[in-house]
Amino acid sequence: MAWNEPGNGQRDPWNKNRQPGNKPGLDDVLRQLRNRFGKLGGGAGGIFTILLAFVIVWIAMSSFTIVDARQAGVVLRFGKYSRTLQPGFHLKFPGPIETVTKVGATEIRSVSDKVRMLTSDENIISVDFNVQYQVSDSYKYLFSLSGPPEETLRQAAEAAVRTVVGANVMDNILTSQGEVDAVAPAPASSVAAASSTAAPAVVPAAVKAQTRDTLQQQTREILQATLDEYDAGLVVTDVSFQNVAPPQEVKDAFDDVNAAREDKQGTENNARAYASQVVPVARGDASRIAAEAQGYAAARVATATGDASRFNLILKEYKAAPDVTRRRLWLETVEDVMSNNPKVLDGSGGRNMIYLPLDRATGKDIQGVGSVMQSAAGSDSNLGGKEKQP
Repeated sequence: MAWNEPGNGQRDPWNKNRQPGNKPGLDDVLRQLRNRFGKLGGGAGGIFTILLAFVIVWIAMSSFTIVDARQAGVVLRFGKYSRTLQPGFHLKFPGPIETVTKVGATEIRSVSDKVRMLTSDENIISVDFNVQYQVSDSYKYLFSLSGPPEETLRQAAEAAVRTVVGANVMDNILTSQGEVDAVAPAPASSVAAASSTAAPAVVPAAVKAQTRDTLQQQTREILQATLDEYDAGLVVTDVSFQNVAPPQEVKDAFDDVNAAREDKQGTENNARAYASQVVPVARGDASRIAAEAQGYAAARVATATGDASRFNLILKEYKAAPDVTRRRLWLETVEDVMSNNPKVLDGSGGRNMIYLPLDRATGKDIQGVGSVMQSAAGSDSNLGGKEKQP
């Protein structure tokens, strides 16, 4: 008979025909379960069979574990460390014999804090620092420290920051990343052009002893050494000073100091720029003047040498024929004078009075005639003096 066919109401699965006062009790439920699972356990053993099935399923489900690729599994056998599981599928004893605690091995964790401390020059400074770290050993991370690893790391990081900050002056701590005080050297072309003047080279100033990057590196090394002593199973990947500033009570005074320092730096930069612009020009002018002086000296020496050679040749000719040479020199001098000055010719044999055109003769022409005549006379006397020498 189908369940939806008319009957005595016992075959209705929705129990719509059940009388309102006849609610199923615990005995009815157990009886129905026994009737349905009696074939497996045989009558009264049905409950035991059900429990056994549940136990088997629970053991099967708890006898393996899957460790994610970013995790490491720490296996405890009866509460004692047994082994560490790598990422993948692993079999194990069911709980509570073995339990697995999964730890994120590749996860980047961070701890931040803000501390106020004294520097070596007895100034108060406020430092906001951030520490990023990873778990290098899952077993040590879980069981080597008595308290939470994050709290231990925070306290160790604060101690490291106090050690580094307390050993430096405030100027080094407030120094921006990579700040350098240096003098820009002169261009190579200018130095090469002024090599003859032997100008001293510009030596860069000393770089600041420590910058913020150096202090952060020192803090990371001290913190890592402390965690290694604690055997914490942690590796520090980065330490950064996110905000380094004086306390609010003295912030105005420090702002004034920083403004003065910036003005000083700007003035120095302007001076260096001016020096870089003026020094090469001055060196170029010095090189040009030196070259002109050398050229003028060479020209004067060459002219004097030529004049001396010409005089020696004339002297040789004068010794050979004094009268002829003296006459030739006089004629050449008169020819030179007459060719460069205005001339007046008298064709009357001295019978007419002639007015010289002095208004057309300049003082320079008259002086030139006198100087040429004097030079000719001097040359004649010098040659005569040379002839009288033994």
